Amino acid sequence: MKSISIGLLGLGTVGTGVVKIIKNHQDQLMHQVGCPVEIKKILVQNVHKKRPVEIDPNILTSNADDILFDQDIDVVIEVMGGINATKDYLITALRQGKHVVTANKDLMALHGSELLTVASEYGCDLFYEASVGGGIPILRGLVDGLASDRITQLMGIVNGTTNYILTKMTNEGRSYDEVLKEAQELGFAEADPTSDVEGLDAARKMTILATLGFSMHIDLDDVQVRGISNVTEEDIKYGKKLGYTMKLIGYAHREGEKVEASVAPTFLSNNHPLASVQNEYNAVYVYGEAVGETMFYGPGAGSLPTASAVVSDLVAVIKNLRIGVNGKSAVTPQYPKRLKEDSEKYSKYFLRIHVQDEVGVFAEITTIFAKHGVSFEEILQLPIKKNETSEIVLVTHQASLTSYEQILQELHDLQAVKKVKSTYRVVRK
Repeated sequence: MKSISIGLLGLGTVGTGVVKIIKNHQDQLMHQVGCPVEIKKILVQNVHKKRPVEIDPNILTSNADDILFDQDIDVVIEVMGGINATKDYLITALRQGKHVVTANKDLMALHGSELLTVASEYGCDLFYEASVGGGIPILRGLVDGLASDRITQLMGIVNGTTNYILTKMTNEGRSYDEVLKEAQELGFAEADPTSDVEGLDAARKMTILATLGFSMHIDLDDVQVRGISNVTEEDIKYGKKLGYTMKLIGYAHREGEKVEASVAPTFLSNNHPLASVQNEYNAVYVYGEAVGETMFYGPGAGSLPTASAVVSDLVAVIKNLRIGVNGKSAVTPQYPKRLKEDSEKYSKYFLRIHVQDEVGVFAEITTIFAKHGVSFEEILQLPIKKNETSEIVLVTHQASLTSYEQILQELHDLQAVKKVKSTYRVVRK
């Protein structure tokens, strides 16, 4: 079999990792696919820029057409990021009969269905393992390893930046702002960290996971999103007292024919497997009706882990080429989208409130919860010296989101309540 020619779109952190793996693992790749694998062209913004990896300058180009319309290029690997222009590049590549491997979670979350449809029409593969979880083979695990199972729940830590920040806040008692600044200095957080810390990055990954896991087309707008920028040291301290660890959790749950998906800071009981996932590591916990509980764990980002997932997809494309089954692996969603109403979403909740330190206040609060059929699992009541205020920390039993939001509104309206300080979802093992 002739050598397989690759066109690489992008030569940043992940692109550099892809070049290194293809170059350094050539013997292993030859053994896996039975032919040489070569990078023929690489799209870059500046062909004269100094690179951290040794590359023949003749294969660099700043014109995407040199890759998209080169009939000798078999596979296009996209690691440049971006959405609109990148989408156009990949559609062009697919229409030219080129197979595509991408690490672009933003693109796949927003336009994955359209791209997969084009790939199917033109008999091409489109693989995107590296778009979720870096080097963790979670998508292949869902599509292949758990193909015969019915997934009922996915929950995980799918953003390394926020996990790093929350780990430092938990272990060292430091403030959000202080740890964020350190994370930026160390390169774990971007100069503009909004996508990470406000939960959008995790939401895009959960869109992809929920669509695959439930075989139902989930849109980014279907994922309820809340970030970690308002999490305080006090919240984490009180959670610790009650035996909980704070994590930014992506959550997707199917009950019957209806699903829900969300991203939010969540208190996990300390014995939950996800509670021990530290620093920039990612993990996804999968519940299946047949398999029970499984967990995928590993580095969620970085040059070589992510590049490893990209090259694994490349190997899958080449193996399909050898047996002539390209374009046949994409499975369209089986079920029509049906989302849960808020009244059908149940959880336990952690709640911190500041109240006037006087007789009868707790009874008023209890009455509001009881009216909505919500009881308490745990209660802490602590005096605050200034302003004759008490702080009450509650963990509820299961409550519907509709009931809980009504309770919060009534607490805001209660004269004795000075402030609802914070509230978070609670998950016990």
